Amino acid sequence: MYRYHPCHPYQGHNPTHNYCNNQNWSNYLNPHYSSWNNTNWSRYNENLKLTDYGQRPLVLNIDQATKQNNTYRTALWTGKHLQVTLMSINVGDDIGLEVHPTTDQFIRIEQGQGLVQMGDSKDNLDFQKMAYDDYAIMIPAGKWHNVTNMGNVPLKVYVIYAPPEHPYGTVHETKADAMYARYNKG
Repeated sequence: MYRYHPCHPYQGHNPTHNYCNNQNWSNYLNPHYSSWNNTNWSRYNENLKLTDYGQRPLVLNIDQATKQNNTYRTALWTGKHLQVTLMSINVGDDIGLEVHPTTDQFIRIEQGQGLVQMGDSKDNLDFQKMAYDDYAIMIPAGKWHNVTNMGNVPLKVYVIYAPPEHPYGTVHETKADAMYARYNKG
């Protein structure tokens, strides 16, 4: 039930696996500090490198990354089966009415508030709810949807697509850039 830890004072000591004398002892005793040498590590008030980390393992403060992002869309992690993007939607603007026929979507609001609309056709968005900080939105594949920023600050969200929706490394500085890329695929 409990993992044997040789440094625990009430358990036996095995010198061949003495993690207490290992110079990397902090990795075993406090997993929160195990990534001190991670190149994307940052204290909360410092900037993270917002780039697509591809299929590499990644641990970061998603709240911090989402709030730091000022682009309409930045792919943060693109794997074989899912993708994480960060979005910043200007006051009064929206994500844009869209449908993903084979992609499920998860959206989490980290800052702001928005009107969520969904429906079976673009002319019949019969599902409407307000969502706020810390709310999650689940969008089934094939549902038309939109999220409109109804607050007075940029709407900061992260989005999980399964499977990935955008090419590796996608960065759209503005919504206009995203619309151009969507309608001018090569």
